[in-house]
Amino acid sequence: MTLIELVITITVGSIVAGFMSMFITLPMNAYSAQTRRATLVDSADGALRFMARDISSALPNSVRTGVSGTVSALELLASIDGARYRDSGPLANPALDLDFTSADTAFSTTVPFTQLTLPWSSSSSYLSIANSGVPGADAYSGLNVITPAGTTITISAGATANANLVTMNPGFQFYWGSPNKRIYLLSGPVSYLCDSAARTLTRYSGYTIATTEPLSAATLLGAGASAARVATDVASCAFTFAAGSPQRNALVTLTLQLNNSGESIQLLQQVQLANVP
Repeated sequence: MTLIELVITITVGSIVAGFMSMFITLPMNAYSAQTRRATLVDSADGALRFMARDISSALPNSVRTGVSGTVSALELLASIDGARYRDSGPLANPALDLDFTSADTAFSTTVPFTQLTLPWSSSSSYLSIANSGVPGADAYSGLNVITPAGTTITISAGATANANLVTMNPGFQFYWGSPNKRIYLLSGPVSYLCDSAARTLTRYSGYTIATTEPLSAATLLGAGASAARVATDVASCAFTFAAGSPQRNALVTLTLQLNNSGESIQLLQQVQLANVP
């Protein structure tokens, strides 16, 4: 083989290899881009579904939203169970009635709590009735419609299958009754902070209820919150709440945009809430 033949062979081989690499690289790049998009979609969809589950179980009229700089926030009071209270018990045992005229320490239900293993007791949970989210009937104010922090709540089996006996120590006076006699058992507040500068969506729980919505991680952590990362690669997000009316449900709209390595996706989810207390 002469030098010229060797040079020609190398040249032709380089051209063929270049064509082969072009045909291989393009599908590989497309596959990688598709994988990144699928990962982003899965992450955003999982985050929105996670938020929607919390929102669906929120105490009526407890969802609120806010914005501070690069942070979009959504807060709610998470309910873990619900029942219907008795306010017209049998004459033989009026102690089963929930008294709205003074602080009551015990009452019975007509429809039981279903998500608890009885007997059940907690001093970190809350009971709420008739939260309408307006001054004087706002659970975030800690007055009239929700038991104070530190109240020991005990729920045990009642005399009948549908009855639970609920005790509160110290006693508490609920100022207004629910049209449907609903009472909610709450685990406490939950916040979501979406920080487009830090590119994160984080869930906070286990902190003290405050009148003003917390809009920063520092405020939440200072109130005793525990943090859990829900999503990363966050480019932007928006949380909006449209209050309901007697004719329609309330509506929470969640928008989340993620990007990574040049790929970007945006998902939107809406959650309807029946806000009749």
